[in-house]
Amino acid sequence: MKTALRTSILAAGLALGMSSAAFATQGVTDTEVVIGSNGDLSGIFAAFNVGAIKAAQVMFDEVNEKGGIHGRKIRFVVEDHGYQVPKAVQNFNKLINSDKVFAMILNLGTPHNIAGFPMMQAKQVANVGPLTAARQMLEGDITYKYAGFSSYYDQMRAGVRHLAKEKGAKNVCAMYLPTDFGLEVYEGTKDETEALGLTFAAETTHKPDEQDFVGTISKLRDAKCDIVATAVGVRQTIVAFGTAKKLGWTNVSFIGSSAGFNTAVAKVPEGVTEGYYAAAGWTDHEARMDNPEVKAWAENYKAKTGEPAGTAAILGYGAANTLIKALEAAGKDLTAESFQKGMESLEYTDVVSGDVPVKYGPNDHQGGDLIFISQIQGGKWVEIGRVDPTKSQ
Repeated sequence: MKTALRTSILAAGLALGMSSAAFATQGVTDTEVVIGSNGDLSGIFAAFNVGAIKAAQVMFDEVNEKGGIHGRKIRFVVEDHGYQVPKAVQNFNKLINSDKVFAMILNLGTPHNIAGFPMMQAKQVANVGPLTAARQMLEGDITYKYAGFSSYYDQMRAGVRHLAKEKGAKNVCAMYLPTDFGLEVYEGTKDETEALGLTFAAETTHKPDEQDFVGTISKLRDAKCDIVATAVGVRQTIVAFGTAKKLGWTNVSFIGSSAGFNTAVAKVPEGVTEGYYAAAGWTDHEARMDNPEVKAWAENYKAKTGEPAGTAAILGYGAANTLIKALEAAGKDLTAESFQKGMESLEYTDVVSGDVPVKYGPNDHQGGDLIFISQIQGGKWVEIGRVDPTKSQ
């Protein structure tokens, strides 16, 4: 009786023009695929999420204007958690169980993504290009996990190594949020310091809403830090670095991971952040506008959004581009399984992100491996080095 009932329901669905794959797959019909995003549009990392979402929406709108992918238009549902984990959990529940998203992109925050993984996995919802470079994004069962670029850990090791050689540093320090994100930056910094035979001299931890860093900077200066690794919010990065300058501490190098690599940090008036370093999985586009593809992308973004493209927009482009390519590769019968095969077949060069070789495979769900080391010079991020962790250094 149960078998007959299931058969009749399926037959009814097919009679209404639904493919068997669409009938069985959450967030998919013959004319639409629902994509979700759960990020920080109002908190300490909004400078990353807002631009990234706009860039992704531009791409989805263009795809939809051309008729969609295999006849399906993309409906993009975005929620704001304000960098609050409890709110992120509520949003994941809504997006996955109410909005019935098929896949998600640009979910921001390490602890936030970790909190959502059980819900995503239970419904076979892929997590593509999250706005965190934490190694935890690819721990455990990676079936539905797809990172965009290199990890915080690898970025900080490469950055500390570069600066130690360039500056002849002896003492390395760190200031960070005591979260999964901050701890990974701290671990990468400390491990590379010890590997180089240098001294890890001091560390300070901070709250997400902290804005007074006089005591912190005084402590780190007293510890004779030559390099300070940072893992705090965007505004906090600006304030902390500016405080060091205001106190006259200039014989020190501050460096962040990709979480500090933001246009807002570079564009602070009066050169407050001049000299700050960051190690990230992509590079800024301002110095690459002689590349026709990069120029066309930046001009199109500005025309569609009314504002200049920034580093965050590059991230949004990268994640949306990957998703679109995977949906195309998955074919018309879109399921979690066909999407996985599509993702694992991708291999291309992301020109906008800095000619990053992107490749996914059955046992490799990290798209890009390159690490770009940049410094703020003249109000712009200037690339000063790049590292491929897959090759011996």
